[in-house]
Amino acid sequence: MKRFSTSLVFRYRYCILPMLKVSTLVSLLALGVNPFPFAHAASYPTKGIRVVVAFPPGAGTDLSIRIISPKLSEVLGQQVIVDNRVGASGIVGTEIVAKAAPDGYTLLFTTTDLAINSALFSALPYNALKDFAAVGRAANIPFFLVVNSDLPVKNVHDFLTLAKSRTRNLSYASAGSGTPPHIAAELFKQVTKLELVHIPYKGSAQALTDVISGQIQLMFVNTASSIQYVRAGRLRVLGITTAKRVAIAPDVPTIAEAGVPGYEFIVWQGMVAPSATPRDVVRRLNRELVRILETAEVKEKLMSQGTESAPSTPEEFAQLIAADTERLGAVVKVAKMHID
Repeated sequence: MKRFSTSLVFRYRYCILPMLKVSTLVSLLALGVNPFPFAHAASYPTKGIRVVVAFPPGAGTDLSIRIISPKLSEVLGQQVIVDNRVGASGIVGTEIVAKAAPDGYTLLFTTTDLAINSALFSALPYNALKDFAAVGRAANIPFFLVVNSDLPVKNVHDFLTLAKSRTRNLSYASAGSGTPPHIAAELFKQVTKLELVHIPYKGSAQALTDVISGQIQLMFVNTASSIQYVRAGRLRVLGITTAKRVAIAPDVPTIAEAGVPGYEFIVWQGMVAPSATPRDVVRRLNRELVRILETAEVKEKLMSQGTESAPSTPEEFAQLIAADTERLGAVVKVAKMHID
């Protein structure tokens, strides 16, 4: 039988767990059961932490966590390793974390795809709302609505007028079916009641090239990929998808203020853990993540790649994941998107 301190029993009985009888505590300790499941959180972490990214090196999500992870290593006093596990639209890496031990040593740095995939795929090996504990949002990636510079429109209102007056529908490019640029455009179609033709590509690079050349009229694309072409006059930006204007392009109006009330779309990035991870561990991770994201250095580095620091509490991030799972799931359903 394991030995225990009577003073420890007294302290927990009268200070921490007033409803737990001493006899019960003794029995649990005798059986080798830990009656204080969060007691180890104070010493967390005692070894290296793996942060899984379900996207390839160099992708936006990967770049963001590689800005954050060295700082996280410093404050936690343990090595934080970024582990890229690519495959099946992010499902491979996400499943690894869903099924990992809930001890705070395997985490997922994820994005809005976590919510979108719940609607796109009929059978996932995890539940986005039940199998993860939200640690906190890290950043937002705003999207531009860009058009070919020769298109005779200067703003969203002009575009709506042109699109509704044409006998042939305008076409829009995306980085692929079911990707965030596709979802952003479908949401725009549904809110404005426009008929636009979807032309999917394998990635944003060729899609942008064809919008610039005029083969395709418009595209929703992240600011980092397109701002150089906007500044060079090769693309015209009509609006930004966020609810408020952003620092990277303060003169660009939101699509909502430019003529489509209620329109909002962002790609968020954030950290989650397996669902049964102790709350004290989640709180510790959140506290350090927020501190890192609020530093000027990290804000500037994120902004340089078109991403805005956007820290949150675990509760706020959990609510965002749930809200987008429902809201964007409805967009997917109306658009009859399906990937399997």
